[in-house]
Amino acid sequence: MSKVQELEAEVEDLTIHLADMLEAALYFAGVKEDQLENAVKTYVESLDDVFEDDDGEMGYKEIIKVIHHIKIAKPEFFA
Repeated sequence: MSKVQELEAEVEDLTIHLADMLEAALYFAGVKEDQLENAVKTYVESLDDVFEDDDGEMGYKEIIKVIHHIKIAKPEFFA
């Protein structure tokens, strides 16, 4: 396996891990387990709504801001 292929595999693994972490964050924010997949899709779609054209860094405060936005926009996701 080439170095590029190794790096691509590592990026793919990290992407999967981050998706799992996002599901966990949404679950602990109160999203019903059967709505996690929809909430993740909504989270990704909401990034532009919340931050418009801002290309700033995404820290925990920004993640919380997006989850708060989802709580208002899609209350049916939450228990």
